[in-house]
Amino acid sequence: MTVYVRFQSVVPNRSGRFPGVFALANGLARSGDLSPEDAAWHRAANDRANTMYTDPTTVEPDCYDRVLNPGARSWFRSSSVELLDMTKAYLDLLDRYDVGWVELRTTSPGRITYADEVQCVAVPPTFDEDWHRPRPIRG
Repeated sequence: MTVYVRFQSVVPNRSGRFPGVFALANGLARSGDLSPEDAAWHRAANDRANTMYTDPTTVEPDCYDRVLNPGARSWFRSSSVELLDMTKAYLDLLDRYDVGWVELRTTSPGRITYADEVQCVAVPPTFDEDWHRPRPIRG
């Protein structure tokens, strides 16, 4: 059984979404809040990640489409040790700047819109569509 891991903000953004680890780090960089050393590390780390891992939108352009796939988010496969190790440095960066994050784990990330050997993008389950309610017992 595949276990999926996600690192995301502890609070939703203005759109009600929970940005993932890379979006949080990129937000720090865009805001100019990073020290020169951390900004240089972030640029180099992103460049390295972009060469090592596939951007899902280059394979499946609509995988994050807000209408077709509302709330779609990225998950790492727990077997992707190298990717998870790389992510640790991003989490350390967030910690240095007091950006709160949480780790989520699941075997059911939702309806998968993209998948490769290290990651997937999935639309989270909803109560009405995905909650399996027990049927009433009739006697």
